[in-house]
Amino acid sequence: MSNLTPTSSDVSFDMFELDTRIRAGIDAAGYDLPTPIQQQAIPHILEGRDVLGLAQTGTGKTAAFMLPILQRLTRGPLRRPRALIVAPTRELAEQIHESAEALGGRTRVRSAAIYGGVGKGPQVAAIKRGTEIIVACPGRLLDHIGEGNIDLSTIEVLVLDEADRMLDMGFLPDIRRILRYVPNRQQTMLFSATMPPDIRRLADDILRDPVTVQVDVIAPAKTVSHALYPVPETLKAKLLHTMLENTRTSRVLIFTRTKHRAKRLAQDLDKRGYRVAALQGNMSQNKRQEAMSGFRGGKYDILVATDIAARGIDVSQISHVVNYDMPDTVDAYTHRIGRTGRAEATGEAVTFAVQDDEPMVRDIERVLGKPIERRRMEGFDYGGFTPESQRPAPKKSVYRSRSFHGSERGGLPAVKR
Repeated sequence: MSNLTPTSSDVSFDMFELDTRIRAGIDAAGYDLPTPIQQQAIPHILEGRDVLGLAQTGTGKTAAFMLPILQRLTRGPLRRPRALIVAPTRELAEQIHESAEALGGRTRVRSAAIYGGVGKGPQVAAIKRGTEIIVACPGRLLDHIGEGNIDLSTIEVLVLDEADRMLDMGFLPDIRRILRYVPNRQQTMLFSATMPPDIRRLADDILRDPVTVQVDVIAPAKTVSHALYPVPETLKAKLLHTMLENTRTSRVLIFTRTKHRAKRLAQDLDKRGYRVAALQGNMSQNKRQEAMSGFRGGKYDILVATDIAARGIDVSQISHVVNYDMPDTVDAYTHRIGRTGRAEATGEAVTFAVQDDEPMVRDIERVLGKPIERRRMEGFDYGGFTPESQRPAPKKSVYRSRSFHGSERGGLPAVKR
């Protein structure tokens, strides 16, 4: 790696010598100091190098590639596609598109979001009006290409974001098809939280003499604390209610295993007076976007989601992620809790664990490199169940943690309507 990489802990965005209009966008977005992935990646991307970025969600990687792309696009022709960013989910595509508009809002650079679940008409209109950045999900992008709506021959920069997630969703053949439509690209970036063999092969195929930037791969963000609440399945809902009543929070993101469970839990919390929305795959795109926007804008304090949202929510005020159901994989745990502790802010990841979850708990602990603190909710009626019996932890960890039950931590209890 070249000596362009900043090493001082006192760096600022000034060191990148970005266009003043982009700097204005950074200031308007409320960014203070660049995150480690931004410190490492931005100089190399500005230099025109291909980049392999290994960074978990929540590290600031969207701005890491978006700021140099905007810098490039302030020079040269406008109103034709010059940068293509491919993302696995509609939520992530919309987040990246919003980042482009926010950071580049004072430039003349335009962005268009292309994904399924909504009509093609407005997307075609945006392309015809002229846009420099296209943020797209693979399937809908290929539909537009096949119908002659989009010409990618002028693309200079290609970004594959959350490449491992695209692999998990079966998009790898679509990605290879898309690559054939961008023959004139001058710079390619691939970002991934993990590096399975198929993604490694893809990187080897498409990147030319890449610089590798790596920040906390696999392991969750260090600014997130972890807690495990052993509880039988039948008491999960009651435990959640008690926790919300006694917890100082900002925004709370709750993950469930199924769409039906997310809908039912959100309805239950709504009846109890909480400002809550659900986010799950059976919802229309408009309703999903309303839930996301409402959560981001403060209309909702609680969002109940399935894993479809694990990589597509960019809300800096999330103080707690609650795994109402244990995720199926360690990667899923990492991506879920990456919604809190973002950009080096602090956060808490709380997991409700039943007896059958113990193997997954051990796998997560191996990645964390330490045991997860076991906690018992004070004042909660566990009936005949004793959480300590599932797997005794050191004595201090089965009692109430002040940081979770309303002490010096900032914020207010979850607000009811």
